[in-house]
Amino acid sequence: MPTLEWSDTLALGLPVMDDTHHEFVDLLAKVVSAPDADLLPLWRDLVSHTDEHFAREDRWMKDTGFSSTNCHTTQHQVVLQVMREGDKRGTAGDLAVVRQMADELGTWFPMHAQAMDAALALHLRGVGYDPLTGQVNMPQALPTETIHGCGGSTCSPAEAPAQEEASLA
Repeated sequence: MPTLEWSDTLALGLPVMDDTHHEFVDLLAKVVSAPDADLLPLWRDLVSHTDEHFAREDRWMKDTGFSSTNCHTTQHQVVLQVMREGDKRGTAGDLAVVRQMADELGTWFPMHAQAMDAALALHLRGVGYDPLTGQVNMPQALPTETIHGCGGSTCSPAEAPAQEEASLA
């Protein structure tokens, strides 16, 4: 499987997010190409980076009215859980599972970035959020109610029954 490489298609126009994503892609590439002796230390670096990366995005969502129960945060939790399990399996000698997880991350990440992170970046720009200071420069643009689901009407729990009924008709 080809290694994921940074490209302009992954850039979302939010420099702090783009820098973090670029670091993620670079760390993932090191894991994918690592010899067995270096695999677990590099995997642990990736897990640590990803933990900080996701925590930062989760904080941004919380600061700007996305619910901590939204599917973006849930996906972060699941991916980190799987990555930590990879560390356990790798420590037990199963390096193949770590390599498989790295390959899967290379497939998952562009979709996550171009969908969920792109929506978050758009939202953050829309409220004038400064990710370095946590300052919301356009508080009047903050949602009046916490955003649930994925942040869009196509996947919010309140919309799901109506969409299902419409598709059955």
